[in-house]
Parts: sequence; C-alpha cells; structure tokens
Amino acid sequence: MEEHLTVGRVAELAGVSVRTLHHYDEIGLVRPSARTAAGYRTYSADDVGRLREVLAYRRLGFALRDIADLVDDPAADAVAHLRRLRGLLVERRDRAASMVTAIDRELEARAMGIRTTPEEQLKAFGAQLYEAIGAAYPATRRTEPRIAAKVWEALGDARTVLNVGAGTGSYEPPDREVTAVEPSAVMWAQRPAGAARCVAAAAENLPFADRSFDAAMAFSTVHHWRDPIAGLREMRRVARRVVVFTHDASDTGWRHRFWLTRDYLPEVAGLVADRPPVDRLARAIGARLEPVLIPWDCADGFLEAYWRRPQAYLEEPVRRAVSVWTRVGPEAERRAVAGLRDDLASGRWSERNRDLLDLDAAELGLRLLVA
Repeated sequence: MEEHLTVGRVAELAGVSVRTLHHYDEIGLVRPSARTAAGYRTYSADDVGRLREVLAYRRLGFALRDIADLVDDPAADAVAHLRRLRGLLVERRDRAASMVTAIDRELEARAMGIRTTPEEQLKAFGAQLYEAIGAAYPATRRTEPRIAAKVWEALGDARTVLNVGAGTGSYEPPDREVTAVEPSAVMWAQRPAGAARCVAAAAENLPFADRSFDAAMAFSTVHHWRDPIAGLREMRRVARRVVVFTHDASDTGWRHRFWLTRDYLPEVAGLVADRPPVDRLARAIGARLEPVLIPWDCADGFLEAYWRRPQAYLEEPVRRAVSVWTRVGPEAERRAVAGLRDDLASGRWSERNRDLLDLDAAELGLRLLVA
C-alpha cells in the first residue's frame, strides 16, 4: 500500500463512491489528514484504518451517529475494534445458522407432506425469529443466586472488582464498585440500565495499572479468550485477588460425565481439544480449585444447567443462548436433538440416567479458581 492514498484510490479499494468519502469528511467521521506536495488531501495509514472500521460498522447496519461514538471510543484501540467487530460478525453468523436450521426444518416438513401454518412460517422466517435470537441470551442466561453466592464469597472483602469478559453483567456483585471489561458490542447492548461502566478491551491486554483493583473476576468466559493463560496473568497483574468460574473440559471431568456431550454431542470433544487443562490454568496464577455443584433447577441456562431437565435442550431459544450448539454446526445439532427427543419419548434417557433423577445438585466439572 502507498504511504498516502488519494480519495479516488481509497474509493476504488474500499468499494465505495468518492461522494461517500466526501460526506464522511464533511461530517468529521473520516477526514484525510495527509497532504501531497501540491497540497491535495490524502489518506494516511491511520485514516485508512479508521475508514475500515467505519465501513465495517456501516455494513453491519449501524447508523453513522452510532459509528462515530464507536470509533471515537477512547478506551478502544485497533485491536479492540477488531475484536468488537468479530463479535458482531459471529452474532450475525449465529443468526444465519439459526435461519438455516429453520429453513431445513421447513424443507423436511414439506418433504413429508406436512404444510406449516402461516403462524409457524412467520415464526421460522420472519421478524419473530430475529427477536427470539436477539432475546435468547437475556431470556435464558440469568444469574443463579446459589452460584453467585459462591463467587461473591470468594471475592472476600474486595471493594473494587474488575469483571473481565463481563458480557451482559450477570454475576456482578451489586454491593461493590465494579468495572466491566467486554470487547463485544453485542453484549454491551444487552447490559441493563445502571450496570457497571464497561470498557472495550480484551482479557489479554487489560488497560489498567498493576494492582488497580482489589479483585478481578471472570465468569464462564475464559474458553472464549484467544490466550486464556495470558488473560489470567493479566487479571493477576491488575488485582490482588482473582476469582474465575470455568470448567474442567477433560474426559473424566466433563465430557464423559455429562450425558449431553457424552451421548449426543461427541463433536464437543474437538471444540475443547486445544484448550489448556483447568489445572494448568490454576497453576498459571497460583490458584486453588473448588468444585461448583449445579442445582437441578439452575436459573442460568449455560450448557450443563439442564442436566435434570433434558426436555429444555429441545427448545430453540435455550440452544441459541449457548455457543456450543452453533459451533458444532446445524447437522450435528439436528442429530443430537432428534436423538434426545427419541430417547425421551421411549424412556431410554431416564433408564440411562436414572442415577441423576433424585439428585438436588450435580458435579459436572464446573470449577472456581481462586488466587
């Protein structure tokens, strides 16, 4: 790339009109800051980087006013913007995957001579589908008070708490001064009014000085990080206490113990194969490991939450709020759901898992790291 690019060249490379670039210049969104020897304004590398972010947000459907706020966010550097954009694109991909699943079901029904009702068609292909997907996370991922109590107890006497990978703000202690870190704008939008201030950053590069907080917490997020070890060490750097809710993804700790991954979703083994084992995560920050039992009526709809309520996994909103279902792909999802539905109808699931039916809580590999 040339050091400085003319407006015509930038328009050609970006696939937009010169008029669009002039408009962005006029409203102060992207102004070419360099000049040629003849005095003509040209785009520097930084200008091009900003334009890339503007165009990406624009193509995701953001209004120009909202885009200005996003790209001018003083807490977000180029990497933070890329991570935020990635989150938005993944969310759009998940919506598309859900749409494909709905279409496949409609095709299967029609192949069997079944005609869906107009109401069902609208739910599958219309605005109601997008509403359900957009609402899936807050509708099913609520704070489970018994697990929250264990997390908050582990925070000890900490008054200032950094919540890394904060998402929508679940499990943030209400009686402490909380600062949230979350790179995804999709999650930002779902944080409730009055939630803790949120900084756009990644766990691996926290924009805070050493020992800035009494404690740093992370809840069910480490498996989404690019480098979990680096993220945990960053938490250890900025806080005197670290509390992390995660899970043991080993065969004995989770995959072979949890009936859903063992009997219906073997593909999960490939998804977690490259993750650092939980004992290595603990060693990285000198943490102790504490098991976390899941109550049978757990309010938070994470993957393992419905261990004694298997019918829940047949519900689309429940699955859409858990990333595993999208990551294994629609074919595996359809097979797993069909197999579970058949086993529930025949009684095979109850026979195979009869040891769970009288339990009030189950140990399925969930762990609390406390350092």
